[in-house]
Amino acid sequence: MRRILVANRGEIALRIIRACRELNIETIAVYSEADRDSLHVRWADYAVCIGPPPSRLSYLSVQNILAAAQTYHADAIHPGYGYLSENALFAEMCAAHGLIFIGPSAEQIDLLGDKARAKDTMEKAGVPVIPGSGVISNQDEVVEAAEGLGYPVIIKARAGGGGKGMRLARDRTELLRGFDTARAEALAAFRDDGVYLEKFIPAARHIEVQVLGDNYGSVVHLGERECSLQRRHQKLIEECPSPAVDAELRTNIGAAAVQGVQAVKYRSAGTMEFLLDDEGNFYFIEMNTRIQVEHPITEMVYGVDLIKEQIRLASGEELGLSQTELIPRGHAVECRINTEDIRANFRPCPGTVGELYVPGGLGVRWDSHVYQGYAIPPYYDSMLGKLIAWGKDRDEAVRRMIRALDELVVMGVETTIPFHQAVLRDPRFRAGDYSTHFVDRWLKETKL
Repeated sequence: MRRILVANRGEIALRIIRACRELNIETIAVYSEADRDSLHVRWADYAVCIGPPPSRLSYLSVQNILAAAQTYHADAIHPGYGYLSENALFAEMCAAHGLIFIGPSAEQIDLLGDKARAKDTMEKAGVPVIPGSGVISNQDEVVEAAEGLGYPVIIKARAGGGGKGMRLARDRTELLRGFDTARAEALAAFRDDGVYLEKFIPAARHIEVQVLGDNYGSVVHLGERECSLQRRHQKLIEECPSPAVDAELRTNIGAAAVQGVQAVKYRSAGTMEFLLDDEGNFYFIEMNTRIQVEHPITEMVYGVDLIKEQIRLASGEELGLSQTELIPRGHAVECRINTEDIRANFRPCPGTVGELYVPGGLGVRWDSHVYQGYAIPPYYDSMLGKLIAWGKDRDEAVRRMIRALDELVVMGVETTIPFHQAVLRDPRFRAGDYSTHFVDRWLKETKL
């Protein structure tokens, strides 16, 4: 590849541009009118405005992005995460225009993007799945399915992600109310109101496994990430490896992930997501066919640049990694720093960054597109940056993260830094004793 268009914004666009520079590949940044001063625009070789601030008129405009790619003679498009990264039609249109889509095939995106079909595919491949239903279209069906599974159940959008189109139901009343709400939310978010049910597993942990696959049938996994610290199904703090996964479980869950990926002949980077119960049983829930926000902690522990691997695999190279050489070294923690007011129910607070001091030192990494004087636009997600800390073991990584958080100074906007500082000092977190319900319960009992 000679020139790649980066079809995204913010820190992930900058992250892709950095990887391309190291590979001697030119980059084309696309940006909305609100992002003309973003660092990804400054550091790309070429930059083109593709529309006004609303995402649907810019970063989600397939027509504008493809026109920019053709005008600037791109060979490929990297979609990053979010936006068009899991849009099968976009991947198909890239191919129709002679562009390499840096990701899996449109067929794989379509299959795995339908959560119900993906679950059925993995079950047939021998991967453990949570008991659940097929796609449900009316209230009679949802009541029958829930009674068959037994309450509580969780309603999920088949085309969903990020907690959208998802509702917990503990009884029939919550089920019927949640069913209509989840369908409406799924239709608005994904233009697809299909939903299905799963048995709800209390006190579960959210574990994801990073995988890489090439065009020639080779697949490896790069261990697991612990992603249980969430609020409204949005991840806040991630760890690699998980404090709840020992060597035997890591081998088993990694093997299951590879087995599932091989069943669909997957190419590119992807993430198999599982729920882990308190007895050590794991269940497939979905697969993300893109790079994850939290990919840096895997890179820190396994020493592999996942963005470069995506590019190499998309260009047709063989996977140059073997499972035996992929050994975790140390521990890494990531905190997503958002511009939100934690004392006002995490209300987004866009504004202009005043004084900015970024921590450094051994094992500390800061992935962000902002700088002193940067005006954070109100049109997009509130993530300011990702702070990552590595240590020789979990205790050192957590201590290093606490030190880095104490050094991180962002003036002019409210941030979630105090939240992260408090959680990382909590004895339960320090002991690794938490589940997906931890943050909600912690917020109820803690005054920030």
